[in-house]
Amino acid sequence: MHISTLKPLALSLAIALGVAACATVPPDRNIYPQQDLAKVQLAADIKLASEGWPDRQWWTRYGDPQLNRLITQALAASPTLEVAAARIDSARTTLAFNRADKGANVNLNVEGTRQRYSSNGLFPTPIGGAYYTEAIVQVQASYDFDWWGKHRAQIAAALGEVNAQRADYAQAEQLLAAATAQSYFSLQGGWARLANLRQTIITQSDIVADVSKRVAHGLAAIDQQRMAESELGTLNQQAAQLEAQTAAEREALRALIAGDSNALADLKPRQLNAVSHALPARLGMELLARRPDLQAAHWRVQASLSRIEATQAAFYPDINLSASVGLDSISMGNLLNAASRTLFLGPTLSLPLFDSKRLDARLESSRAERNGLIADYNQTVLNAVRDVAQQAISVRGLESQISRQDEVMQANRDLLQAAQAKFRQGLADRSTVLNAGVSLSRQEDENLQLHSQQLLAEVALIKALGGGYRIDNAGPDAALTQTSTQTEYSQ
Repeated sequence: MHISTLKPLALSLAIALGVAACATVPPDRNIYPQQDLAKVQLAADIKLASEGWPDRQWWTRYGDPQLNRLITQALAASPTLEVAAARIDSARTTLAFNRADKGANVNLNVEGTRQRYSSNGLFPTPIGGAYYTEAIVQVQASYDFDWWGKHRAQIAAALGEVNAQRADYAQAEQLLAAATAQSYFSLQGGWARLANLRQTIITQSDIVADVSKRVAHGLAAIDQQRMAESELGTLNQQAAQLEAQTAAEREALRALIAGDSNALADLKPRQLNAVSHALPARLGMELLARRPDLQAAHWRVQASLSRIEATQAAFYPDINLSASVGLDSISMGNLLNAASRTLFLGPTLSLPLFDSKRLDARLESSRAERNGLIADYNQTVLNAVRDVAQQAISVRGLESQISRQDEVMQANRDLLQAAQAKFRQGLADRSTVLNAGVSLSRQEDENLQLHSQQLLAEVALIKALGGGYRIDNAGPDAALTQTSTQTEYSQ
């Protein structure tokens, strides 16, 4: 057969082999279904007084400079955020590597060798037995055409990981801010209860002194004095427990802001006020956009889909092009002569024919990873809706309890005022007024506990709603990030 007829035959054979290779990708029969965010809603009976989403810096609504300063300090000095930032940097490095790998490679090689050729070797005299100096100056270039989108898929997967790490960072920020606020509210609530309890102890001490005088004059039984003293002891014990709790909470807060021993030296008790609670009328795609953990799960699924594309590309023929141009001479004096020019152009075709099912195993592994990430995403969606529902119910329930407690508080105030009025008119003794004061103080303690629980529940609801998080579209990855909440996963 003539040589001229061999070239088309070889080309036809290569094309046929390529088509055969493309047909060997195993079908994907096991794709997990995903949660439809368009149908994600709260139960109809879960409502709050107002509707809306938390602000990005939601803690500023409490109007507490101390809280603002603590959260700012926590976000600036957290080792957890440093770890999250390092992971973003690592993901960005991987992205940069994949982007660089897609482009052309150009290298400059300069070599200089001096060699003696054997007299008994391949080359006869005069080369054999002589010394020669060889100089090479060469520019080499290679380019991968990426016919099947392998590099594009790898870049998309790396970008998905970058976006997932960015969402993880936002989630770490959100958790840290919420934990700092809750610790601060717990500390302030403990201080308020302790101040109220100390006032109750003073009143109870007056009761003990009053009963003692009455016992001394034979106007009361000793049992009354013992009961009053026992009650005083109980109050002192409660105060000691509260002091220990507030000290422990203070240290927890210090750890959250990564502060030294003097970090909270200027922290003062402050009266806390609840803010209006807001719950969005609809969740759906907004929940995905607002919850950093959902964003992270979403981007990891997207990255896994891109990795599957990259793995599938390995089943297809890979055609690359490499070339080099340079100078090669065994005499330095002739290196720059036109006769020393070298030129090489080499297209290469790589085609998988038999690999003991390695490619199939890699593809199945990628698909299994995708299914695991989809399952994790689905569970994250369910957890998010559950968290919002539970925290909204908790906030609503506490509002109802506080309303009832206000009624009890008002009744005890009325009783105290009545006792004081009778005492002034000589119709009641001093112990009656003191006991009414202790009763009011006890209800005040209940009220303080409920308000503290309300603040903690508010923060938990804010965290469940994403803590004011919004996708940052200002970075270099904005184009892909902007479409994140509008893309349905498919493969």
